[in-house]
Amino acid sequence: MTERTGPSRASITRRLIAALTGTVVVFWLIAVGIGVYVVNKELSETFDGALQETAERLMPLVLDDLANRDPSSDPQSLKELNKGLNREYLTYQVLDGNGKVILHSHDAPATVYDVPLKIGFHNTPRYRIYTESSQDGSVFLHVADAFKNRREASRESGVALLWPLLALIPASIIAIGFVVGRSLRPIDRLRSQIATKDSGNMAPLDSDVLPRELQPIARSVNLLLDRLRLALEAEREFTANSAHELRTPIAGALAQTQRLLAELPQGQLTERASRIETSLSNLARLAEKLLQLSRAQAGIGAGDKPADLIAVIESVIGDYDRDTGTAGRVLLETGAKEKLIRNVDIDAFAIVMRNLIENALIHGPVDDEVTISVDGGTVRVVNAGDVLSQEELAGLKKRFWRGKTKATGSGLGLSIVERIVEQIGGRIELLSPATGRADGFEARITLPAG
Repeated sequence: MTERTGPSRASITRRLIAALTGTVVVFWLIAVGIGVYVVNKELSETFDGALQETAERLMPLVLDDLANRDPSSDPQSLKELNKGLNREYLTYQVLDGNGKVILHSHDAPATVYDVPLKIGFHNTPRYRIYTESSQDGSVFLHVADAFKNRREASRESGVALLWPLLALIPASIIAIGFVVGRSLRPIDRLRSQIATKDSGNMAPLDSDVLPRELQPIARSVNLLLDRLRLALEAEREFTANSAHELRTPIAGALAQTQRLLAELPQGQLTERASRIETSLSNLARLAEKLLQLSRAQAGIGAGDKPADLIAVIESVIGDYDRDTGTAGRVLLETGAKEKLIRNVDIDAFAIVMRNLIENALIHGPVDDEVTISVDGGTVRVVNAGDVLSQEELAGLKKRFWRGKTKATGSGLGLSIVERIVEQIGGRIELLSPATGRADGFEARITLPAG
């Protein structure tokens, strides 16, 4: 039984890994977004607090500096004194009551910030400004924080939260793949058990060891197996009983026909009786094949103890040697001390060899020999004949398929052989031309190690 997997059918494992990993990534991104929002809000509060505290602490220093400073001095002199310092994150401007800049930091613009002279926070397109005033309202102080500093801090916080995502994605794929693989292992075991079921193996599945979700499936499969087993047993019983019941009347009719042939004078009646004899002989062979098929379907193959299969081959060849029509046509090529010991039912193996030899005798040239060779665990049955195509070789194992031949037969022999060989644990190969020849047909059986 083979498993078919279409290229368009996505793997459940891959779908789960993709879905769960995508869910983890989406939730992580949502968490990052919320985190960036919260961090940005907290940073804004922190920056605003620092801005206000700086203005409040700076105001007394500014007033003290203005008290000791020449009122006529140029505010640009402060900028020159501060040359060479690093970029300021906070800039400030000191204004008099008229809004004129009298002092500013070296990175602050010389023009007045476009905000009112009023204590509190104010915004411009580029700055967040806190304004502080002296008690008498004669001096105002603008302390500014550029928005780009805040955006930079928010951006760095977001990037810091996104960096773990690069490691989280492959780690999630590995972890989810491991968990999903372990979780789906019972499904694989169930699938493997179902794949082993055929007409020779109808044993029920063990549903007790399966997870609760899979137990209904196993029970349904067991119900189906019970129905199939009953149907197959009924079919086998009917086939076996029919073939068995037909053997006696067919044999009697054949014997009467042969006696009639012996008593009839030569003429048209003799020819008709001969055709009846041929038909009855074919019917007898068909009944015998149906009995063999019934036994093959019942599961014969493995033996209770090891047996020498070469002795079985020799016994089958002896039966053909005692027949005047096939005497001397079947040859066994093997060493004098060659042994083929296998744990195989000798009756089953005899059915296999009898069918292969019969097939070779019927479909090979009438005056040619059939060669049987044994090499290790391989048994080869070779006969002469026309070369068959691969399509014809593939169809020979089908029931009641006889190919392009006028020879008598039922089309069941190779199907029976394949069934029994599979139950033994071996395999059968059909080759044309035969190995080492330009024509002919070869049936090669490879048996499992003993």
